[in-house]
Amino acid sequence: MPVLSKKEITRRRFISKVGGGIVGASVSGMLLKDANAQQLVVPDPPGKKLGWAIVGLGSLSIHEILPAFAKCEKSKVVAFVSGHPDKANKLALRYGVNPKNIFNYQNYDTIKDNPEVDIIYIVLPNGMHAEYTVRGLQAGKHVLTEKPMANTPAECQQMIDASRKAGRKLMVAYRCRYEPYNREAIRITRSHELGATKVILADHGFNIGDPTQWRLKKDLAGGGSLMDIGIYSLQAARYLSGEEPNEVNAVMYNTPGDPRFKEVEETINFQLRFPSGVLANCTSSYGYAGQNHYRVVGTEGWLELDPATSYRGLRMRVYRGNVTEERELPVRDHFALEMDHMSECVTENKEPLTPGEEGLRDLKVMMAIYEAANTGKTMKL
Repeated sequence: MPVLSKKEITRRRFISKVGGGIVGASVSGMLLKDANAQQLVVPDPPGKKLGWAIVGLGSLSIHEILPAFAKCEKSKVVAFVSGHPDKANKLALRYGVNPKNIFNYQNYDTIKDNPEVDIIYIVLPNGMHAEYTVRGLQAGKHVLTEKPMANTPAECQQMIDASRKAGRKLMVAYRCRYEPYNREAIRITRSHELGATKVILADHGFNIGDPTQWRLKKDLAGGGSLMDIGIYSLQAARYLSGEEPNEVNAVMYNTPGDPRFKEVEETINFQLRFPSGVLANCTSSYGYAGQNHYRVVGTEGWLELDPATSYRGLRMRVYRGNVTEERELPVRDHFALEMDHMSECVTENKEPLTPGEEGLRDLKVMMAIYEAANTGKTMKL
């Protein structure tokens, strides 16, 4: 019996549809320059580090996730899963991964026989998360999957069910929930230092490039800017308010004739209403200059993060008592924090802060946002 539905997306289909060179195109220069690089030696601190397999060696893995292991206290990379053996071998040399621990998408399931791998990190196009998460769980491994969790709520539920059946942890990579600035924003807002929260404003956008990339293919991405970066605004509204929305309105716009947006949305604005009366106004776009910020407005002050969800360089301003203060917090690697959290949850048998159920909640709200935008109706949640 197949793991997924008949619309299941295979790695081969991904490569044939988007082009084999796209996955690593943005990093090919770095790989060539590093072809003769010496292996990095990263000493382990006291205590056992759990072994991680990275599934998908695209730009995010190469530029952010793999370097983050040097800052991890509880996690180490021990395996790769990739359809590009040359790339995998070069990275294995650089990060000290045993060549026997390099898998492809055909023999991926044999990872069950590798005792060095404790946790799998799924870093693939959104439409492939469900298949490779379920297969990883069936192989007896714990799984961290990139956001969004999947393309549909049904796929999310399938992943959760597989986790429960296998008795393994499932976590969604909402890295901002682990880094200091967003955690401080949550503390300030929920402790009512700004008074009662009234409004949350959030905006994430950039001008997307290559019209052939997978993020602009509906079956691989699930949607457009909402699924990719609008989810940051949705997450912020939920974790800052500490509530679940009960009502949503939305409008959507695609520039006529723009070849990038034949299958997915360019810009979407959505409004969330929460049980306490908090209102959130959120926007995401693939069609304008970079935006990455949110503001929380209360009865006695406001706070702003700008940028709010970038990998680095976050800045916070807090206004109270007619004084605006810029707060500086320790700089921490978001990916190292989330991976160590997952390793700790496995070691100590704890529930992750962002389990599969959290990803499912976001997908349900995003489906309601799309329906509101397509019908012009207010959707009750």
